[in-house]
Amino acid sequence: MKKALSILLVLALVTTAVFAQGQQEYPNKNINMTVPYGAGGTTDLTARALANAMGKDLGVTINIVNTAGAGGSAGTLNVQNAKVDGYSLLANGMLSFVTLPINGYTDKTFRDWDVWVATYAPNVVVVPKDSPYNTITDLIEAMRANPGQITAGTAGIGSGGHFGAEIIKKAAGVDYKHITYAGGGPAFTATLSGEVDFCPQLLAEYKDAIISGDVKALCTLSDEPITIAEGITIPSIKEFYPEVSDLLPMGEVTAILIPKGLDEASLQKLDHAFELAVQDQAFLDFCESRSFDVTPVGRADSQAYLEEFASKACYILYDAGAAPIDPAEFGIERL
Repeated sequence: MKKALSILLVLALVTTAVFAQGQQEYPNKNINMTVPYGAGGTTDLTARALANAMGKDLGVTINIVNTAGAGGSAGTLNVQNAKVDGYSLLANGMLSFVTLPINGYTDKTFRDWDVWVATYAPNVVVVPKDSPYNTITDLIEAMRANPGQITAGTAGIGSGGHFGAEIIKKAAGVDYKHITYAGGGPAFTATLSGEVDFCPQLLAEYKDAIISGDVKALCTLSDEPITIAEGITIPSIKEFYPEVSDLLPMGEVTAILIPKGLDEASLQKLDHAFELAVQDQAFLDFCESRSFDVTPVGRADSQAYLEEFASKACYILYDAGAAPIDPAEFGIERL
């Protein structure tokens, strides 16, 4: 009997030790952060800078996993469908993210996620250096003379560049030919080579090329001119086409996300890591070098922020006929 009790006691201790090992404090291993686009775009660049800063506080490495495809939905759905244990995070641009439901990719909305908003990057309209278009007026006149023929390269449906293209479309009063790529990086490459006529992606992706003269910047979709270097100021489109002012400023907001369901203690650790990350000097220096605005909105306030953001983004696409589902079906009101 004593031998049997001893065996049971040993088994109980082993079971307790194994259970305790499985309940180690979060995080106890490296974290994956999915970017649903290829490397080199604004979302990817921001994610990498945030991952470095957040990982320092959490004491683990946050690995970036680029999963491009289907306008950002492929990588997003991978995270949406993964186990909610804190080891699978998403970094995404909010223009694409909040419009996934009205594009038919998911029945989940931003309300089903915990979100930390980090940065804002304005759109800029650029053309190849040898393009015949030297001003935004040149480009708009060419679009009016050739409806549906002037090509715009973007990171896909619902990307920041797509929204930029829709503003150019409104200014021109005619459509463009949409050429989509697997991220801002490939769209940039296509612009450099002259594969597309113009690209209305994000300033961060083109800043160095604008300064070097490898592309020409026609205008920004900010509501004010932007100076990116001494002697290089990019005018706002509203100086030439004030009728689009109600859609400005247009740009991409990048955030870190995780599906709801993670325990509060772990969420608070992510809160703390994010709070420190957006104050990290290396992160701030990175943002300044890319002309990002650091606009942190923590988890507690992000839902109210996204209600307004989603309304603007979703109805721009829906009204343009670029999204098939009425945002009202998801309780997104026109504000």
